[in-house]
Amino acid sequence: MAHPGTLHLYTKKLTAFEHTPSNASSQPQNTLIWIGGLGDGPLGVKYPSAISKALPKNWSLAEVLLSSAYDGWGTGSLARDAEEVGKCVAYFKSLRPKGKVVLMGHSTGCQDAMEYLVGAGNSERESIEGAILQAAVSDREGYGAIVADDPSLEESLKETIDLATKWVEAGDGDAILPKKGNKVLEMFESPCTAYRAHSLLAKGGDDDYFSTDLEDVTLKGTFGKIPSRTRMMFLWGSKDPYIPKAVDQEGTLKRWARIVKEGGGSVDEVNGGVIQDATHNLNDDSEDVVQDLVGRVIRYVEGL
Repeated sequence: MAHPGTLHLYTKKLTAFEHTPSNASSQPQNTLIWIGGLGDGPLGVKYPSAISKALPKNWSLAEVLLSSAYDGWGTGSLARDAEEVGKCVAYFKSLRPKGKVVLMGHSTGCQDAMEYLVGAGNSERESIEGAILQAAVSDREGYGAIVADDPSLEESLKETIDLATKWVEAGDGDAILPKKGNKVLEMFESPCTAYRAHSLLAKGGDDDYFSTDLEDVTLKGTFGKIPSRTRMMFLWGSKDPYIPKAVDQEGTLKRWARIVKEGGGSVDEVNGGVIQDATHNLNDDSEDVVQDLVGRVIRYVEGL
C-alpha cells in the first residue's frame, strides 16, 4: 500500500517519514513525532496513519526511523535512541521554528520519550511541548508473565539475566549473548548484547521505567523529573497482553500522573487513560477502538 508523504533526512543515514496532511494545501507548523517499539519501523503500526488523517491542519505526523528500528534494537540502547530522537526534534524545530513538537511513543518508544526528557544529557536537548506514552509497558514484567507457567522458560530467563549481568559487570556489555540452547534468547528476532538484555530484563535496568512494582521514590527520579513545559498523556489498552492481569490499570496511570504533578509537571488526564478493548499496537482492533485512540490524541494536541 502506498502512503503519500515526505521523506526527511534528519541526520546522516536516518530518516523521518512525514505523512501528507489531510489538507494537502496547508503548511503545518506543528509536528507530532511518532516513535515505534521493539521491532517496529515506519508504517509497521497502522494507527499513526489514522491519526495523521485526523490532525488539525496546522499539525502533521512524522514517523522517525532510528538505528534501533526493525532488528536493530538488540544492539542498541535508550541513550542512543534519545540522541537520535534529539536530532530529529532539532531538525523539525529548525524547519518550523515557530511550531510545537510533541513526541508520541509506542511501547519501547515510550522509554525513548522518557529517556529524552529525563535521561542523561536531557538538559542539552531541545525542549518539547508534549509527550504521549501509548502502551508504556515493562519488558521485565512482560517477559516474566510470558514464562510464568513454564518452569524451563523461567529458568532460562533467570540464566539470561544472570549471564547478562555477569558480562556487563566484566566490561563485556557490548558482546552478543549466545542464543543456542537459551529458550528466552531464541524468542528474540534480533541478536542481543549483554547490555541490552540486562537493560530490558533486569530490575533497575536502563529500560525499566514502567514496571508496576517500582517504588514511589524511584518514580520520583523519572516521572517526577519531567519538565513542567512538557504536557504528558498516558494511554493503555484494556486488552494489552503485555500488562500483567493483576495490575490495576487505571490506578497505575493515576499514580504516574500524581508523581508527575507532584514534581511540578502537567498531565492530560481528561483524554488520557485506559482505552477499552485496545490491544498493544491496535493493528487488529476494531475501527471504533482505533478512533477512540485517535480522538484522544486529537483533543490532546488541540489543547496544547
